[in-house]
Formats: sequence, C-alpha cells, structure tokens
Amino acid sequence: MDYNRIISVTGLGGLYELLSSKSDGAIVKSLEDGTTKFVSSRVHNFSHLESIEVYTERENVNLVDVFKAMEASSESLPSDKDPKAITAYFKKVYPEMDFDRVYGSDMKKMVKWFNILKENKVEIKLTEYEEETEETTEEPTLNELQELVAEEAAKPEAEAKPKKKAAPKKKKTTEE
Repeated sequence: MDYNRIISVTGLGGLYELLSSKSDGAIVKSLEDGTTKFVSSRVHNFSHLESIEVYTERENVNLVDVFKAMEASSESLPSDKDPKAITAYFKKVYPEMDFDRVYGSDMKKMVKWFNILKENKVEIKLTEYEEETEETTEEPTLNELQELVAEEAAKPEAEAKPKKKAAPKKKKTTEE
C-alpha cells in the first residue's frame, strides 16, 4: 500500500485507501477495519495525506516531515485521550511546530493517523516525480537564419506539395 493512495475523509474517522474515484465520489477501503464503501463527494471532502501541511514557526512543512520526526523519536507515543500529553510530546518531537495555529485536535489526529499507518506497515514517503529535463537548444545565428531563408526561397515551386482538388459537389435532387 502506497502512502500516496491514503486519504482522510471529512465526517469519517480514520484513514482510507483510495481504490477508485468517480465523478460523484470515491470507493475507499478503511485502514482500520478493512471495509470497502462508496463515499459521495457531495457529502464528504477528501484530503490526500501527501497534500496536508503543518504550520511551523517558519514555512509550512508536509505532514510526512512530522511523521518522520515521530518515527525517528525515542519518545513513546502518548495516548490520544490526553491533550496535554500530546502537546508535550510534539514540543519534544517537533518543537518548530506553531502551537498557536496547530490545534490539539490536529495533533490528536496526527498521533492516531501515525498509529494507523504503522499498524498497516505503510512506508511514509512522498511520491517522487521525475523532473522533465529541458534540452537546451542554441539560438541560430543571424547567418544561419539567412541561409535557411535563402534555401527555402531557392526551392522550385515544383517541389512544393500540390494542393488537393476538392471533389465535385453532387447536386441535390428533390423528389416530389
């Protein structure tokens, strides 16, 4: 299971694997109990975990960075029932987080989601997209341009592709 297929659905707790999307919703599989169901996009919003960012004191960071810090930490995960313990945990694990703008409920979700990802053995990493390399082409010099124009002008008209003649139109006959 790839991290880029994991989504959060508003109104539904937990995390889901996106199996298929349709114009009016998506078919998702719960990571907690394995049930598969259709979720309407008219009622719910979907958020890919890859697209979620967390406020920090500087620039926002991707949720993956916070999960990586949690993974690397020797601190034990707090119970998601104790808001003070969760805040204290994140102050140790990710002190750059902006605790004025990241709510306790958000931190609680991060702990819960991290546990779900670990239970399902999901590798926490962003999808790497290959960057398109642009081939650098040198601008033609003025002399090269003049030569190309001269070559085009020197071509005889006979080499030019003949225009196709349109087929004669059939006359419509009306039967009375």
